[in-house]
Amino acid sequence: MKHSERLLAELRQEAIATRKILERVPFDQFDYKPHEKSMSLGRLATHVAEIYGWWKECLVNDVLDFAVGDFTPRICQSSEELLGLFEDLLQKGEVILTEVDENEFEKMWTMRQGDIVFFTLPKHEVVRTWCMNHLYHHRAQLGVYLRLLDVALPSVYGPSADEQG
Repeated sequence: MKHSERLLAELRQEAIATRKILERVPFDQFDYKPHEKSMSLGRLATHVAEIYGWWKECLVNDVLDFAVGDFTPRICQSSEELLGLFEDLLQKGEVILTEVDENEFEKMWTMRQGDIVFFTLPKHEVVRTWCMNHLYHHRAQLGVYLRLLDVALPSVYGPSADEQG
């Protein structure tokens, strides 16, 4: 099985769990932070959705240079906006994985800020780390925020304490 096929299947499967988590984000708690150094609930939820859009930067492009461009983190203001962003970026990621040449995964990819190079790795490692593992990390964080706010958690990899049986 090709890299792209495995990743596409994983992306689609994980999107089910991500969608269920994002649907439960209480926007009346938008500014909630479990710690002063933490992201706000609204920013974290939006970040989880945004990660679905990283396939272009990590697989189609060869370099991410923070010195170029003017990225401003989004903050969604409603459940509808959050889920719309998620669905749009998921669809774009699916298209990229459907159309990518398999040789692209072996090419090198660099993260830098101008002359400062943070790392250079093969794209197959970059997409695993930044498009998938990074998503799991922040989705789990979001689950902790929801638990602290007493929001019932959906099942992700089996029944949650809130959805047993």
